[in-house]
Amino acid sequence: MNQENHNSAVSRRKFLQSAAAVAIVPSFLMQSLASAKIPGKKLRHACIGVGGMGAYDLGNFKTHPDVEIVAICDVDSDALKRAAEGLPGVRTYTDWRELLKKEANNIDSVNVSVPDHNHFAVAYTAIKNGKHVYCQKPLCHDVAEVRSLTKAAVKAGVMTQLGTQIASSSCDRTAVQLLKDGAIGKIKHIYLCSNRPGIESVRMEGPRPEGNQDAPANLNWELWTGTAPLRPFAANTYHPAKWRTWQDFGTGWSGDIGCHIFDAVWKGIGLKAPLSVIAEVQQSWKNSAPRKGDTWPQGDHMTWVFPGNSYTEKDKVTLEWFDGEFYPPEEIRKLYTPGEYPVESAMLIGTEGAMLIPHGGEKPVLLPEAKFKDKQVNKIEARNHYHHYVNACLGGEKTESHFAQSGPMTEAILLGTVAIRVPDQLLQWDAANMKFPNYPAANKYLRRTYRRGWEIKGEF
Repeated sequence: MNQENHNSAVSRRKFLQSAAAVAIVPSFLMQSLASAKIPGKKLRHACIGVGGMGAYDLGNFKTHPDVEIVAICDVDSDALKRAAEGLPGVRTYTDWRELLKKEANNIDSVNVSVPDHNHFAVAYTAIKNGKHVYCQKPLCHDVAEVRSLTKAAVKAGVMTQLGTQIASSSCDRTAVQLLKDGAIGKIKHIYLCSNRPGIESVRMEGPRPEGNQDAPANLNWELWTGTAPLRPFAANTYHPAKWRTWQDFGTGWSGDIGCHIFDAVWKGIGLKAPLSVIAEVQQSWKNSAPRKGDTWPQGDHMTWVFPGNSYTEKDKVTLEWFDGEFYPPEEIRKLYTPGEYPVESAMLIGTEGAMLIPHGGEKPVLLPEAKFKDKQVNKIEARNHYHHYVNACLGGEKTESHFAQSGPMTEAILLGTVAIRVPDQLLQWDAANMKFPNYPAANKYLRRTYRRGWEIKGEF
């Protein structure tokens, strides 16, 4: 790992240890988000997925004094064994369905830390059984799943939290408040980017390897595949991390990291469902039928148009996303004078200046620096994203990244992944009816057909 990557990783770990943000709840949802108190002092919790990010999630839940980890689940027996070693007496499962059935009366809450394609199935089943849910980002694999899960969570009145840990950093919390306070005036345009060095290690070009391979003895491949088509196992291709490359399992780089970088912007200026979205993609991917049909490209530039509001200059506001080989315009990057333009960040252009929110950074930066050098910024302290969720489940202050808040944001982000699959085509979005009226051919990408035996009857 080079020094730049090392410093970025250290910074990210530092801010992943802090959590949740200023509560911004749409007024029409307030009554639906009534606190769900749990009797007793302990939150009886189950961790579904304990490898990779799941191990990090488990570690954070363990640090809350009022959490009792009752059960854990993972399709990888090696990951399950490692997690169980630090939890004397914990009950272990390979199949999350068995866990939710057998532990129905023993748990109050679950966290969902599995690949994207199984998020909805696990989280929805838990919610329908009255369990509080912490779910890793993105909330779901498909737009229709997000809509259904959001409705189910609001209806059930359970506590929820999206795994956007950076939303709870001092930087993002302060940025939200600055935007709400109008620090840079009315918003004119927004530029988001994630051009992280070394990302090629988890972004494969494809196509899928030929032939059949046996999954290792520690991995239950059928359960790992879950709702997706049952593909032949291939080493160093899917498990444990490269699944994000594949349309069957992941949501591409924008789907994965987008939830982090959208978050403060979405909350700070109160964005709602977009009016349209269009995507420009890596040319080599667009020209390759096998890659286009199976993987996500290694570079995207997406443009959303959102309805304007009291925080925007006009009745519409444009937001652009750049990753891989696509970068924000040079004139925008030059606005950031303190140093090299942060590779993962949000830049908002306002009528009175600009603000850059560095992903995992120390603080938002108001630009030009000379204009704002004497401005007093009230820094909002970080808090633990996981602990805030636990406290909410136990009857404390409600979470800020609850699904009623983060669900609509995830929908908007995943509309971008739909646009990727029909590049260069402007898609007009009818949010109320959940369809693209000007290009019906794209509607098929809003929801998947689950593999036989894994169907979930959601409120689609």
